Amino acid sequence: MALELEEVSMAIVGGLDIHRKQITFDYVDTVSGEVRCGKIAPADRVHVAGWLARFGGRDDVEFVVEGCTGWRYVVEELTRAGCVAHVAEPADTAALRGPKRHAKTDRTDSRHLRELLATGRVPECWIPPPHIVECRALLECYHDLRVEHTAWVQRIHAVLFHQGAPELGERWTGSAQNLSTVRAIAAAALSPVGRCQVDTAVGMLAVLDEHLAATHHQLLAAARQLTGAKELTARLYGIGPITALALTCWLAGAGRFSSTRKAVRFAGLDVTVYSSAGKRAPGHLSRQGPGVLRWCMYEAGKTHARPTAPDHAYYAQVHDRIDGKRAAISEARKLIRQAVHILDELGDDALATT
Repeated sequence: MALELEEVSMAIVGGLDIHRKQITFDYVDTVSGEVRCGKIAPADRVHVAGWLARFGGRDDVEFVVEGCTGWRYVVEELTRAGCVAHVAEPADTAALRGPKRHAKTDRTDSRHLRELLATGRVPECWIPPPHIVECRALLECYHDLRVEHTAWVQRIHAVLFHQGAPELGERWTGSAQNLSTVRAIAAAALSPVGRCQVDTAVGMLAVLDEHLAATHHQLLAAARQLTGAKELTARLYGIGPITALALTCWLAGAGRFSSTRKAVRFAGLDVTVYSSAGKRAPGHLSRQGPGVLRWCMYEAGKTHARPTAPDHAYYAQVHDRIDGKRAAISEARKLIRQAVHILDELGDDALATT
């Protein structure tokens, strides 16, 4: 490859294709037309920072990465090195590649990203501030803990039913005060291995409860400090601190959405219409976007089942006409639209901490 001419002032435009073992780069000197490509391996923060050192002291370097796992540390290192970082939406980036005419490789992917950036066609993703990235990660951790907690509760129900033990009732959710009851039923009605299964599940639930409490405390503290979360909690029925935090982390920011419909689509709560051959029929949720936000909004929508809720009449109407799940989803869409209007009023101030 040709050597770089560092003494010549030039703009650098490039693409980075991120994988666990290596990062493939492809960048061009827009003045001379010289293209350089290669790999950064291993793909960790230290080696990326070392590679970016070649651009030290320049303010005309831009790189684009896809918004897949690993984009965070790469963007952080690009920013630290003084480069302009862009994050591309993966699905839209793939669509812009067009019909497949050749083999898809890391090198072609990085070149494709570089060409999109050079021609101004990158489907940009919003890059959140560092404290918002941290809150998102904490929300995802809390959601993972909740999912794991539910899975262990379901295992206990399954073991008891499989061996014909008295049922706990569908509303039993593994609360700490009832774990002794479960142990008593297991000791009286289950086989030795069945008791081992239940004891293991009960132990896991106790550990998960401890971590859930600690994470919940951190989320409440973060929500109390974020302007947008405090505003949403105060103004919207059914929106608690954690749901308000999720809404702010994923929907806030000046000019994020040109319409509330796009925000609903971003949350994955819009209805799909695509159907072909053996594919699923229309009428299902797209389930795209952040699963944490979708989970929070569904729980918020269910609060309108309470007779005291301001929109209970609409909830009851949809419940009677279809079912409770559809009613909760409809309320969730309404809440997202209302939240987007409030966050638009606040602009970037919604992301400020106090």
